[in-house]
Amino acid sequence: MLNFLSRPMVRLVDRYLPDPFVFVLVLTLIAGLAAVFTQGTGPVEVVTMWGDGFWTLLTFSMQMLLVLVTGYMMASTPLVRRGLSALAGMASSPGSAILLVSFVSLAASWINWGFGLVVGALFARELARTIRVDYRLLVASAYSGFIIWHGGLAGSVPLSIATEGHPFADITGVIPTSDTIFAVYNLAIVIALFIVVPFVNRAMLPREEDAIYVDPALLVEDDAEQPALSTPAERMENSYVLSMLIGAAGLAWLIQYFAAGNGLSLNVINFLFLTLAILLHGTPRRLLNALTDAVKGGAGIVIQFPFYAGIMAIMVQSGLAASISEGLVGLATAASLPFWSFISAGIVNFFVPSGGGQWAVQAPVILPAAQALGADLARTSMAVAWGDAWTNMVQPFWALPILGIAGLRAKDIMGFCVVHLILSGIIISIGLTFI
Repeated sequence: MLNFLSRPMVRLVDRYLPDPFVFVLVLTLIAGLAAVFTQGTGPVEVVTMWGDGFWTLLTFSMQMLLVLVTGYMMASTPLVRRGLSALAGMASSPGSAILLVSFVSLAASWINWGFGLVVGALFARELARTIRVDYRLLVASAYSGFIIWHGGLAGSVPLSIATEGHPFADITGVIPTSDTIFAVYNLAIVIALFIVVPFVNRAMLPREEDAIYVDPALLVEDDAEQPALSTPAERMENSYVLSMLIGAAGLAWLIQYFAAGNGLSLNVINFLFLTLAILLHGTPRRLLNALTDAVKGGAGIVIQFPFYAGIMAIMVQSGLAASISEGLVGLATAASLPFWSFISAGIVNFFVPSGGGQWAVQAPVILPAAQALGADLARTSMAVAWGDAWTNMVQPFWALPILGIAGLRAKDIMGFCVVHLILSGIIISIGLTFI
């Protein structure tokens, strides 16, 4: 049944979904025109908002590029390759490979979204070296685990409202994670997705005549031979001492950081991956060779994230994002507000594809509405979080790192992800509304 459903979706997306760069250009025009015709914002004002906001995500763009680069460098070390290869050896058939990569991606994304993106992509590559399986579905399965991130340990909304002095504390107070991440309704959604997502991926396995495979030889990184160390510069580049000293310093900082009770963040994940890559590659030259391969997949991040920053500026400053939220929330009652908050967050996520950024836009609308209606503030907040995660399945912004590692285009996986959008939307809506 799902295989029958996914085939036309894959063909439709392959035919009509452009490259993510073209997609973001179209979104830019849509956001600008919507601001002009629905908010009364002048064209010159829209262009000013767009240009002024264009570079506001530079720090975040660099962080995302480093998620890709440091994760790739760490995974290309001999030790990690052997570990991934051993784990991939547990798969004995195409179906078991799809199930395994789905479970691994879901678990890793629940722990930390950046970790999940990198681990899922790298594990998919390793499985494709050992199992003959449709490569598009394999990578789509790795990405599908990302659906769970905002209901997990690194969810930006639940962690934000659990922090003393957060921006909306005057409305919500401090909401502990026991009412959000570890609440019964949220755990029920998480468990349901852990069950459904892998088996949906397995059910979408194409027929032999429809499958597309990748040559395993294309996924094997070359092991460079040890060069002759004829000059002082070459000896320094191949020095184990330099790498061990810097790596030890990095580990010392990490131990101190976690001993102080601090948690994971994007910067810490990147620092951890880079430190491990330095230690496991052994020499600066091996690390730099891995870096050369890693940066090839980062072009999409470099060119597209500034455009999303410009779109976010238009959406926020023109009031368009707030209008979308207010329009949907206006339909709600206390019982239905989480559902409508979820839907509105899913729509806004196309234009503001950042969990923290989206919360800053929607919370000033959603939280007062919840307060006025007497709705559950924690549940309504998590509805925004889940809405942000939900439409990531068809928003190529977050797929860029995993596509860069896998060497695929967005249209290669999005047909399968549309099926997850539909089914996960039903599961999440039921969990938020009825549990």
